[in-house]
Amino acid sequence: MTVKIRRFIPGDIDSIVEILKVNGQYDYPDVEGPEAMKRVAICDAAIFLVAEKDKKTIGCIRATYDGSRAMIYLLSVHPEYRHRGVGANLVETIIKTLKARGVPTVSVTVTNSSKGFWDKLGFAELPVFLMLKNLC
Repeated sequence: MTVKIRRFIPGDIDSIVEILKVNGQYDYPDVEGPEAMKRVAICDAAIFLVAEKDKKTIGCIRATYDGSRAMIYLLSVHPEYRHRGVGANLVETIIKTLKARGVPTVSVTVTNSSKGFWDKLGFAELPVFLMLKNLC
């Protein structure tokens, strides 16, 4: 399967929202929605990539690098394209992009159901967890 990985463009928004919703990753529209995607796209610290097959957006990944730490915040692949290497391809591409910026390590936010995927890619569990304070 030939998949193209490229930078996010605003025309991807509707497809990405659909993918996030079908994957149960659209709980915080202020953080994951269209306006947030536009803000991420223009943020110098952020990397926002999409996977495309036959000009159809089928997945996305977002990460940031603050000059010291890098974090992958979001990975989502449409269910029809899972288990075909799309997610791993997105991760590999964003890691190459981060390395080019001088990143020494990268962390990722993980759920119990996605932990095995990240384990296979060589990520190790840390003794920390993510907390959230809603400011809206």
